Amino acid sequence: MAKVDFANPRMPDGRAPTSQLMTLNMGPQHPSTHGVLRLKLLLDGEIVVDVEPVIGYLHRGSEKLAENMHWVKFIPLTDRMDYVSAMHNNHGYVLAVEKLLGGPEQNIVSERAEHIRVFAAELSRLCNHLFWMGTFMLDLGAITPLFYALRERETILGFLEELCGARLTFNYFRFGGVKYDLPDDPTYLPRIKEFLAKMPGHIAEYQKQLRQNDILVARLTGTGPLSREQALEWGITGPMLRATGVAHDLRKVAPYSVYKSLNFEVPTTTQSDCYGRLHVRWAEMVESVKILNQVVDRLANRNLEGIHLNPDYAGGKILRVKAKGEAYARIEHPKGEYGCHVIGDGKQNPSRVHVRAPSFANLQVIPLMARGQKIADLVASLGSIDIVLGDVDR
Repeated sequence: MAKVDFANPRMPDGRAPTSQLMTLNMGPQHPSTHGVLRLKLLLDGEIVVDVEPVIGYLHRGSEKLAENMHWVKFIPLTDRMDYVSAMHNNHGYVLAVEKLLGGPEQNIVSERAEHIRVFAAELSRLCNHLFWMGTFMLDLGAITPLFYALRERETILGFLEELCGARLTFNYFRFGGVKYDLPDDPTYLPRIKEFLAKMPGHIAEYQKQLRQNDILVARLTGTGPLSREQALEWGITGPMLRATGVAHDLRKVAPYSVYKSLNFEVPTTTQSDCYGRLHVRWAEMVESVKILNQVVDRLANRNLEGIHLNPDYAGGKILRVKAKGEAYARIEHPKGEYGCHVIGDGKQNPSRVHVRAPSFANLQVIPLMARGQKIADLVASLGSIDIVLGDVDR
């Protein structure tokens, strides 16, 4: 994290302050920090001179716990790192372990299972962006958009519950495939298609409410600026990076699963402020709908090769996985690049697991975004990053 010299402070333009500065703690128990995050602020009246994120209040040692449990038993812990996008955390971890088990060239995962994975992941991406939008608007004092966002999110969670039996921490992905095939209900995919047909209209409804709202535009335009150079220098990824005009999306630049065969765009903007990040995420929801329509059509064909779990890793064999070697896998998480580094020594449990969490990496730039702005702007800037403290602390 960026360190702040509170003993020898400087104003955002580099000059020494002319008035007495005040240190103020925002959090760790504050509704607008989205969890137990403490922001140590240095203020000149209402102006933020500097800010230091203080983390660790939710640290549970998940990566260390992995060393004392079977490979497959760590999957539920990945759910709890980012409980808003648990499917993606599952995905990144199982991809890394599958590399140890032979890699993509060994056809560990069947074609059908890969499509089901993308299906679950993109539904989860919609959930993440909807929940982010609703809580972001709530931070700014707008209550109504939260209810609109939760309306669609609840429908999606209902579909995911039919798929795997859970609504938040899914524990659904497995080495070699997924835990369950699609529900044995002939109406399941048609209901998904019906929902997807309506979703672009819902997104247009959010935009109609918010895009031209004078208060919202005034509060978000120019707030939390981040240049392209700063984003690249600090290793920022996901919508935060794409809002600076960089079309970096791992589904395109380093395709995994079946993304290479799907048609979709990578939305970008050069308005790298809170307003631009809102627009990028709206556009990403539209692209997720496009992806889901293609995947659902393929699944409805029932002509995909293979069953939903590769026989070599299905059933009881999955509990006897012994992986040896070192591997790193990365995916395009809704919040940015999610990477997982695993090391195995041939035993039934990993010798080391490390997660590259997007929330942790992206939170580092909050001092750059907040300096020279007001405290109220800091709330908007922090909300625009989209963090989950379980992902930051792990």
